[in-house]
Amino acid sequence: MVQYEMGLLEQEYLKVMVLDTRNRVLDIVEVYRGSVNSSQVRVGEIFKPALQRMAPAIIVIHNHPSSDPTPSPDDVTVTRAIVQAGKLLDIACLDHIIIGGTGRFVSLKERGLGFS
Repeated sequence: MVQYEMGLLEQEYLKVMVLDTRNRVLDIVEVYRGSVNSSQVRVGEIFKPALQRMAPAIIVIHNHPSSDPTPSPDDVTVTRAIVQAGKLLDIACLDHIIIGGTGRFVSLKERGLGFS
């Protein structure tokens, strides 16, 4: 749904996919726009769209303008914080996906990074 668009961006963007109880997409919200090589976002801002919609789950998505979707240590750390905050808020973070260029992406959940 966002792979092609986000794979072409020259800055780092972080979006949240807000999901209903059947994991259907209710909304896709841009939460943060960073620079060409970094993004600093407060974990609380990530959950704001889900709280406003009273949604039970989210998927976090961001791009790497370098076209290399390999997760950085910061990506894993932020993912861990998001998952923990979601547990406190009773909003499941189902995945954190990093999009690179030309159809490349990495699922941190699939790799077991930040999810435990």
